[in-house]
Formats: sequence, C-alpha cells, structure tokens
Amino acid sequence: MRYLPLSDADRSAMLDTIGVAHVDELFRDVPEEARLDGPIRDLPLHASELQVERHLSALARKNVPAGEVPFFLGCGAYKHHVPASVDHLIQRGEFLTAYTPYQPEIAQGTLQVLFEFQSQVARLMGCEVANASMYDGSTACWEAIGMARRISRKAKTLISSGLHPHYVSVCKTMAKFTGDTLETAAPELSPTTDLDDLAARIDGETSAVVVQYPDILGRVADLQPLADAAHAKGALLIVVVTEPVALGLLKSPGEMGADIVVGEGQSIGVGLNFGGPYVGLFACREKHIRQMPGRIAGETIDADGKRGFVLTLSTREQHIRREKATSNICTNSGLCALAFSIHMTLLGEKGLRQLAELNHARARVAADKLAAIPGVRLVNDLFFNEFTLELPVEARPAVHRMVERGVLGGVSLGRLYPDEASLSNGLVVAVTETATDEDIDALAKALTEAVK
Repeated sequence: MRYLPLSDADRSAMLDTIGVAHVDELFRDVPEEARLDGPIRDLPLHASELQVERHLSALARKNVPAGEVPFFLGCGAYKHHVPASVDHLIQRGEFLTAYTPYQPEIAQGTLQVLFEFQSQVARLMGCEVANASMYDGSTACWEAIGMARRISRKAKTLISSGLHPHYVSVCKTMAKFTGDTLETAAPELSPTTDLDDLAARIDGETSAVVVQYPDILGRVADLQPLADAAHAKGALLIVVVTEPVALGLLKSPGEMGADIVVGEGQSIGVGLNFGGPYVGLFACREKHIRQMPGRIAGETIDADGKRGFVLTLSTREQHIRREKATSNICTNSGLCALAFSIHMTLLGEKGLRQLAELNHARARVAADKLAAIPGVRLVNDLFFNEFTLELPVEARPAVHRMVERGVLGGVSLGRLYPDEASLSNGLVVAVTETATDEDIDALAKALTEAVK
C-alpha cells in the first residue's frame, strides 16, 4: 500500500496551484548544509515488518527497564505504583474514543470527569480554580508566565535557580517569540534556597517570580515571604510542582500566597512511559480565570432541570480568533487527566496522605544510609521524597557504575547542568513507595562501590 498515492500529474497540478516549479522549492528556507543529499547513512531503504520489529526489539533490550531493577530516578518523572484498575477504566470505549469533548452534548461522561479533575487539582494546589489540564508541566510553566504578562502588563520574570532546567529551557525557547525577559541562574549545592535573593530583586518592572516546590534539588521552603514580597511590588508568584504526591503532606502553594500553581501530574495515575505523554496541571486564583489558558469544564442545569456539564471557557485558537486566544499551544491531555482523576479518586484524601507519608518515610531511610557512606554528604536539611547528595567523585560516571551493578541510582546534576562544573558531583535521588528495603540496600552498596 502506498502512503502517498499521488501520480506525477497530481503533484504537478499541486505545484502549479501554489506557484512553484519543483518540490525542492518548498524547502528553500532550510539551509543547504542542513538538507540530506542522499539516503540516511546506515539506514536501509526498506525492510520487512518482521525485520523492523526484530530490530526495534533489539534496540529496546539495550534499555534497563524501570520495573526490573531498583529505581531511584526522579527530577520531574517518578515511579509510583499505579493500580491496575486505572488502566482498565481509561481503556473503556466510552472514554478512550471520546477523550476530548468537541461535542459536549455527547461527551457528558468525559466532561464530568474533567470537572472532577479540576476540583481535585484546585484542592491539591490550594487554589480556587483549575483548568482541564495541559500538555505537560514544562509547557504549563510557560503558559503561566504568559498569563502573568497579560495580567501585570509587564514582561520581566525572575526564575528561581531551583526550577527544573528543562522547564527553564522550554520557557527560554518560547520567550524568543514573545519578547519576555527571563532572569535565570543555576543552583548551588547548598541546603539554602535562593528565595531571599529573589525577593530582594523584585522591582516595579517584574511581572512574576517562578519557583519550584520542592525544587530541583528536593529542597522545601516556606513560600509566604516571597509571595508577600512579590505582591508588594505588583508581581505574581508562580509555583511549579513536579511531584504532586508531595502535596499530600506539604502545605499547598495556594495557602502560601501563590497566584498561579502549575505542575506535572505524571506521579498520579500516569506511568513513566519513556517520557510521555504526561499531563500538565494548571490552577490559579478565581479573579484571574479569564486569563487562564486551556479549557474549563463547568456544571449547569439543562432545559429540563437535569444536571449537565459544558465547556464553560475554551479560549483556544481552535474555538476563537487566534489573536484573541490566551494561548496557541495549549490543550488538554484528556486521557492522562482521566488516569490522574481515577487514581486520585481511588486514593481519596486519606489515601493520598498515607501515600505521601510512606514516600517520605522511605526517603528518610535511604538518605540516612547513603549519607553514612564515607565521602558522601546529604545536601538537604528538608526534603520530601527526593534529595541531593554531594559525592567525592563526579556523579555521571558513578551513575553509570551503579547501572552496571543493576541499580538506577539517581540523576547526576552534571547531566542536567553540563556547563556547571560546581554541580558535577551532585546526585539527585528520588525514593517512592515502590522502593523496598532490599532496593535501598542495593542502592547503598552500589553507591559505596561507585565512589571508591
């Protein structure tokens, strides 16, 4: 079967219509040196389905599966136990084939789930309203910066050194097209965060301050003083949460004065999935609701007095004029939001708190054992289920040596910040409820050997 069953006459007619003589003219904006001048090297021109399947399977076997070895990676993506009932329910045809409510009158179940999802996210973040989800945490972070600009009518944003560098990278990329000024820095291997410094740098031109909670090193701080400092200068406080399970124990950002709270919901209901798809969380104060990007599902009463659900707001370019849209990239990750909502419902408030307590307890056990290794220093004074170690050797080779011993032992800061030599000895370790005593012992043994 041909994927593009066009004749030469069809192609010629199309080229004539758009006013070019040859298909290569469509790529004239691509520099010559960036174009292929022949087949891709080492890639065969064709292969059978069986050959392709075997080749891809062989490539996959080079990976170390998260479920087969002790796993302590984190930094924005966490290995939690997801009940089998979550996967079973999201694959029901009623949800799987109608995950986005383009026709609300026949998507009542989907709209109700999104309505409940919004309620759960708002409650978790400590905010008054939440939207029906976004792509992921990093794009939600950028959307929050854009939203703050629309509200404050200022374009300078202070970004904490504790914000995940991948989130920073996304924001910098988008800021190239909007003219926003982003002031950023790399963290230090210190138990002290940069919140006091951020508060001192807020001025009348500052639109927003962005902080992560807990931050990239796992540090936990009181955000109320920073919120007060921001509000005193007419700026907004944006808080990023990459590990929502933490909010089962920690005070919510909204309670500490945050104006916009965004984050990554992968921890609840969504597996690691080789990096996606994930689900962005977005919540804010009610007074800012009309500047919030994405969709909002609402509850109403129909003509017969029956309870129903509608898209209350949908300020996307697919629904309104592009220049009036609050965002041109936002959407809702409906199926992942459904998984989040099902898992959260199964947990309940008590279950989430117990899950958070278990995560913290497991992390404390691991931190004590690892900090006892000669030459290893625990950086954090406070942490939830993720903490940073300073090793007596470079962290990246140590991580590889642990993998050779069958342990995925953490994320080296040298990989996240390749240009920052001062962070090369940093290792971020995440410990969830899935880590057994045997796993923690294996980690301690592997790290001991890796730093010799």
